Amino acid sequence: MTRFNIVAVSIVILVWLSACQEYNEYKLVWQDEFDYVGLPDSSKWAYDQEGNPHGWGNNEAQFYTKARKENAWVEDGKLHIIAVNEPYEGKEFTSARLMSKADWQHGRLEVRAKLPKGIGTWSAIWMMPGGWTFNDGNWPNIGEIDIMEHVGYDLGTIHASAHSKDYQWQAGTQQTATVKIPHVDSLFYTYALEWTADSLKAFVDDQQYFVYANEGLGEDKWPYEKPFYLLLNLAVGGAWGSVEGIDTIVFPQTMEVDYVRIYQK
Repeated sequence: MTRFNIVAVSIVILVWLSACQEYNEYKLVWQDEFDYVGLPDSSKWAYDQEGNPHGWGNNEAQFYTKARKENAWVEDGKLHIIAVNEPYEGKEFTSARLMSKADWQHGRLEVRAKLPKGIGTWSAIWMMPGGWTFNDGNWPNIGEIDIMEHVGYDLGTIHASAHSKDYQWQAGTQQTATVKIPHVDSLFYTYALEWTADSLKAFVDDQQYFVYANEGLGEDKWPYEKPFYLLLNLAVGGAWGSVEGIDTIVFPQTMEVDYVRIYQK
């Protein structure tokens, strides 16, 4: 082996060891492995329903139910969030929107999931500030972190975004990136966020594809220095989900979650 090759290999090893050391600094602080049968664990999850009368601000077609087996059920080691084509409370569809009862500031969040594929579906793994609910308003000033969003008409395109007063989708200024992932509707992938005081980074199976570095320009751009809770939901339609309509024939559609794990240093 030449001296050049030895140096190159040494650099690779040092980078790998550094990454391993950084990852090993994280300790598991919260999890749901879904190793039970029944409704989602009520000590860990609540049902978000506040925005139902308002279409969640963007004309979504589903009614998010509470503690209803048809829409949120744990079985075979998986959480199933199910969107069903059925009339319910004045809406054409039902589904579930779960929010964690715990919140965290900084850390690594991992959700291993298999996504729906039907046109009109809009699945999401995301975070909002602790204590905030839909009726509190003031969005996007308070901040939003989208770890994974996927719309059925664009199968396999995974989005990660950060929204704030200055960076948000209604103005087309959100911090965002996409990655194309094959077979998201038939295979499980780990959707992850690494969040520090300096940056937000999103990954699919440890492939980083999004980074937003803190510019140090204040809360209007970086409202992420406070605890956030986690949401898991499957919407139908809405301003984004129904860009190509809603294919009612493909329902029910399901987002399956294998586990949720939260790590902190």
